[in-house]
Amino acid sequence: MMKTGDLLDRVNICRKHNKVNAGMSKQNGNKNRCRDKAVRLFTLLLAAGLSMGSLTACGEDSDGKRVVFTTGFDKDEVFRIEDVSCTKGEVMVYLTTTQNQYENVYGTEIWNTSLDGVTLEENVKEIVLAKIAQIKSMYLLAVEKGVQLDEEEETLVKTAAEEYFQSLNDTEKELMEVKLDTVRTLYYEYAMADKVYHQIIQGVNPEISDDEARTITVQHILIRTSSYDSSGNKIPFSESAKRAAFEKASEVRELAADGEHDFTELASKYSEDTNITYSFGKGEMEEAYETAAFQLETEEVSQVVESEIGYHIIKCINTFNREETDANKLKIVEQRKNEVFGQEYDQFVGTLVRNLNQELWDSISLIHNSAVTNAGFFEVYNKYFGD
Repeated sequence: MMKTGDLLDRVNICRKHNKVNAGMSKQNGNKNRCRDKAVRLFTLLLAAGLSMGSLTACGEDSDGKRVVFTTGFDKDEVFRIEDVSCTKGEVMVYLTTTQNQYENVYGTEIWNTSLDGVTLEENVKEIVLAKIAQIKSMYLLAVEKGVQLDEEEETLVKTAAEEYFQSLNDTEKELMEVKLDTVRTLYYEYAMADKVYHQIIQGVNPEISDDEARTITVQHILIRTSSYDSSGNKIPFSESAKRAAFEKASEVRELAADGEHDFTELASKYSEDTNITYSFGKGEMEEAYETAAFQLETEEVSQVVESEIGYHIIKCINTFNREETDANKLKIVEQRKNEVFGQEYDQFVGTLVRNLNQELWDSISLIHNSAVTNAGFFEVYNKYFGD
């Protein structure tokens, strides 16, 4: 069985956003480390949320299926896909789990973050909605293909549901409006989605060559040609400032290539990136940066390379990183699986009618209560259904 993250993020197509920002992260002006983390995370979440295909707010969906609102719903029914419903309790399990996972890493202050007028809470809500809608759709696909859980799997669903439900304290059960049957439904549909995913991708070839997955390690010096405001918005330099940045980069490049200066020391002194060293494979960085890096021999220093964020001087440290290459093979296989699954999933989901109870959805919010800390929903699932 695949890990939870693979299933939940199956349709997350924001890889291009991740390629550069994961390595060359935006820094805001006040240098507050926690604030920077929050802005970077929110930027990533915003990109993910916009690509998840969440239930739309008005009119017709992109596939022509009418989206209906606030009529014909049960009291606690947040949305319906065909004849499969999602209740408020189900949403709160996912939403509270996600909230507590973020808070465990970034602290409660992360919810003070906003970007382009959208709060982090609003964006996380939309991502959670999209994830649940995806699982419900995958469950329907499983039913369509005749997938069923065997007796052992059904027993595991019940056991996992009881374990998670008992791990909730009374305050969590009350505020999340969750019952044991709610958790059983979530785990049952999740296991069905998991099973249909594996059925569809079972024919994917897991063999990847060293050349295709080759990962290199470089160091670089970055001279920026833009800045970022406190909300993470990019502010390009003026033409004169950009020329000055290029002149500075050219001077630093001469020092880096003269054989007399230590590259790491130059990077520590001149680079405007918090990281110096990166390992990456083909297709993971901006094209100009990647092309220059892969053409270098070990210890060779590039000319000045321009990217969307500035000018780079790149030094090759290792033209073939075995450990990273092997890890990249696994990533490429997962990408292939996602593509194979995505073709069938996208075709199927385009036939489904989705209805959102907008009024109830708008009323749902994060729970800010010191007694609500449980983040173990997926951990329990993986205990019984993980590899």
